Amino acid sequence: MSEGLWVYLAASPLLWLTGTLVVWIIATHVARLWPRNPILNPILLSVCFMVLTLEVGNIDYDTYFSGAQFIHFLLGPATVALGIPLYEKLSLVKANLIPMLVALFVGSLTAVGSTLLLCRTFAFEPNVVASLAPKSTTAAVAMAISIDLHGDAALTAAVVILTGICGAIVVTPLMNAMRIRDYSARGFAVGLASHGIGTARAYSVDPVAGFFSGIAMGLNAIVTSLIVHLFL
Repeated sequence: MSEGLWVYLAASPLLWLTGTLVVWIIATHVARLWPRNPILNPILLSVCFMVLTLEVGNIDYDTYFSGAQFIHFLLGPATVALGIPLYEKLSLVKANLIPMLVALFVGSLTAVGSTLLLCRTFAFEPNVVASLAPKSTTAAVAMAISIDLHGDAALTAAVVILTGICGAIVVTPLMNAMRIRDYSARGFAVGLASHGIGTARAYSVDPVAGFFSGIAMGLNAIVTSLIVHLFL
């Protein structure tokens, strides 16, 4: 009886939508207990728990995504909403415009160029290269770029999340080790390299860092889409 009930519930999109939201709420509460610990990133905790749940329950990804797609849809509006803080603090952006533009193009070129270099070094297939190239931009944009270049959107999403988690973990100790104290520079750097996940981490450290990280994330989405199409 219980097994039949689980089979019925597991096929329901509502179960996986609700489950994802509940796991996220629990993960955010856990992360708040140790706010300075980069390992306890709510996205990392949520991903690990959901992967474990799908593996133990023998649930395929398509079944899970039938519910989680409603959250995935919100990535687009969330990315567009990044323009709001940009508009609200336009004067601050203008004061730092030149260094921001230089960092933007250098960072975007480095992210895409280093990925393409590694892919060609290891002779990856063209569809894999297309899937990995936009890894440092936000998931919604990266997946759209991947699909347009005939890559694997699921692989792109996984690599984007992994990139963001790694960036969120290393950004604070790395910046401290490099003695970079300017939170606008710290935030812009993590937004370029680690998109939304890094931006969330930046906001938890300092509001200025989060603001500049959000700007970098939005601008990088535009520049990366142009750079990737130039190389592929």
